[in-house]
Amino acid sequence: MSIAGAAACADFTKICPLVSRRTNPGYGGEQTRSVRVKRVEFGAGRPVIIGGPCSVESVEATLELAHAVKAVGGDMLRGGAYKPRTSPHDFQGLGLEGLQILREASLQTGLPIVTEVMDPRLVEQVGSYADMLQIGSRNMQNYPLLTEVGRFGKPVLLKRGMAASLCEWLGAAEYMAKEGNLDIVLCERGIKAYPSGEYSRFILDLNVIPALQRETFLPVIVDPSHATGVASMVEPASRSALESGCHGLIIEIASERPGAACPKCDAAQAISPTTLGRIVEFASSHARERMEGKACATA
Repeated sequence: MSIAGAAACADFTKICPLVSRRTNPGYGGEQTRSVRVKRVEFGAGRPVIIGGPCSVESVEATLELAHAVKAVGGDMLRGGAYKPRTSPHDFQGLGLEGLQILREASLQTGLPIVTEVMDPRLVEQVGSYADMLQIGSRNMQNYPLLTEVGRFGKPVLLKRGMAASLCEWLGAAEYMAKEGNLDIVLCERGIKAYPSGEYSRFILDLNVIPALQRETFLPVIVDPSHATGVASMVEPASRSALESGCHGLIIEIASERPGAACPKCDAAQAISPTTLGRIVEFASSHARERMEGKACATA
């Protein structure tokens, strides 16, 4: 029976030939494309750890957290200047002021910035401050936005839609690849399923990592913060993601300083810089073990 809009793995070469491993034999069966953001390289041997606040809320708080990410060995700084929220009455971010704060944090720490762009009309503005543009889960199928971001040419972090199939996710990447931009990093951030909200915010689909690596050469990272929604779950989810073969993590943190203001956005899932430091240490040791294992296998 033929069903309109249905797709199987066999259709991927037609739907997304530019990002499909099968139609790009130069990447072989296992090679990953390297995506460079300044000095940071996704898809290389060491996992990339991105940390920072959910939203940019003040100069002081953002600078504090940026220096904390730097101090524990993080590679990049995240933070939302524009925030898509379920309710239009919730905090929506500081906009341009938030971008300017992120730039100052980057100048002080040397950490490259990744931040979300939500509107095709804002691609040039956000892109003039960010080193990497993020497409959030809610905008994964905002095709005019994908097209504009692809044309802009900066590296892109493409989050999976919260109800997106593997085919739909890679199809979104194809929109940007079609505009000449293959510097795309995919991000698994949890999907909706029947237990969602019962014990975690979403369901972290680690099965998708080897499936992605079979179908595409693009690097893939994991967002354990949004996937769990619970700070105590972030560290074990991070370890599991690294064990599953992802190329990095993007994690939300909040100050552990006594008297620090509670974040306006997603406070329940933000971990402390101390916990982030343990994750960074685990990522480094795990990468060393993998490299040593490969060396022994080829000896």
